[in-house]
Amino acid sequence: MWYELSEVISLGHGDTMTSEGTAGKHTYAGLFMVALATLMYEIHLTRIFSITMWYHFAFMAISITMFGMTVGALAVYLLPKYFSQERAKIQMAQSAMLFGISIVLSFVAHVIIPFDPSLTFSGILSVAVTYAIISVPFVFGGICTCLALTKFPGQVSKLYASDLAGAAAGCLMFIVLLNLVDGLTAVVVIGLLAAIGALLFTKEPEFTGSKRAIAATCLCLGGLAVVNWALAGIGKPLFQFSRVKVGAEPPAIYEKWNSFSRLRVFGNPFQLHRPWTWGISPTYPTDKIVSQMIMSIDAAAFTPIEFYRGKPEEVEHLRYDVTNVVHYLRPQSRVLVIGVGGGRDIVSSLIFKQESVTGVEINQTILEIINRTFAKYTGRLDKEPAVTFVNDEAVSYVARIKDKFDIIQISLIDTSAATAAGAFALTENSLYTAEAWKIFLDHLSPRGVLTVSRWYYRQRPGEMYRLTALAVEALKRCG
Repeated sequence: MWYELSEVISLGHGDTMTSEGTAGKHTYAGLFMVALATLMYEIHLTRIFSITMWYHFAFMAISITMFGMTVGALAVYLLPKYFSQERAKIQMAQSAMLFGISIVLSFVAHVIIPFDPSLTFSGILSVAVTYAIISVPFVFGGICTCLALTKFPGQVSKLYASDLAGAAAGCLMFIVLLNLVDGLTAVVVIGLLAAIGALLFTKEPEFTGSKRAIAATCLCLGGLAVVNWALAGIGKPLFQFSRVKVGAEPPAIYEKWNSFSRLRVFGNPFQLHRPWTWGISPTYPTDKIVSQMIMSIDAAAFTPIEFYRGKPEEVEHLRYDVTNVVHYLRPQSRVLVIGVGGGRDIVSSLIFKQESVTGVEINQTILEIINRTFAKYTGRLDKEPAVTFVNDEAVSYVARIKDKFDIIQISLIDTSAATAAGAFALTENSLYTAEAWKIFLDHLSPRGVLTVSRWYYRQRPGEMYRLTALAVEALKRCG
């Protein structure tokens, strides 16, 4: 949309320009960096919103980006005397610098301002304020991009190519960035990348503005990113969430971000307590206590990490969990676990002495947490002869293989987290579709069982109704 708007502005102003400016190689490089930072921050907002707000608000990241950049482009169109040909290169550098600074400042403001999703006046106001604050950086980004695409009409095709290349590179670099630093440091790094774009604009021979202020901004943002990254490594970052969508969070003993989740591990591994389960039998001994830690995904989805050293009595509570009824029905089975989480379903298969268990997990960081970071606590599950871990998307993985299983287990697999593409935040989970269940049923042995567990609330029994409907439809498709 804003690209089309820029092209319209270019056509509308073409007859009023007295001279045609020339964009040098540093202008191309600067525009590349601004586009790169824009796409990186837009994608990162889906991660931020998935933690600070409920996942269905993450689609706002796209809306906010489009709104802010359009406002910036309109400012260039409506104020032609201010945004003149002669000042274009200075203003591109200034707007890129403000883009980088405002990314950090608007994010800090978003973290401080409480978010209320309720349909009340205060709730609607908090959404509006959040929308306005987060859109500010994109206004400056829109000004910079629009100036580049309208003030150099003779080179607009090459500039547009540079802009698109930067946007594409930003999508790829975001994945790399969140594998290297935490999510809050990533905000500062993205601001730094935008400021580097401003610094590149100053390298043009015709640039007459102050270079020192822009260089100082780059140094400050770079230093801030390094300091916050170092402090985050010891659990004391400068920037942290005061509140998330579920309220205040307990202190974490480990935190790791990647391009589609933030994972936190909390709890005292030396403290014994009643086991945290999905649904425990009333016959479970009340005096039986265990050691567990909890892993959270984007602040709202939780999975227990079981303390296991190869002794079934350490995890006896898993025999009383309703999600494990299938192990009583099908002993000596080949098991496929979809969604490894904290490893409880893998451990369940081991204590029931099943022949083998394959765990499929889409999130590589989860596998690293249970098999590397907390391997001593979890019992080094990946070293068990009967256990195989697969890092893949479950439906596509099962569809590709020819193996048959006696048990396929899906126990409360969801994250209440936004997808990396905010546009699809409201789409259904592919695990809970008739097409997926047909694939799972086709990969069962003659004695096989597909076991799927979901929440049941008397006031909201819809999830169980949906499972029943899916089962009926999938069985019909199987004949």
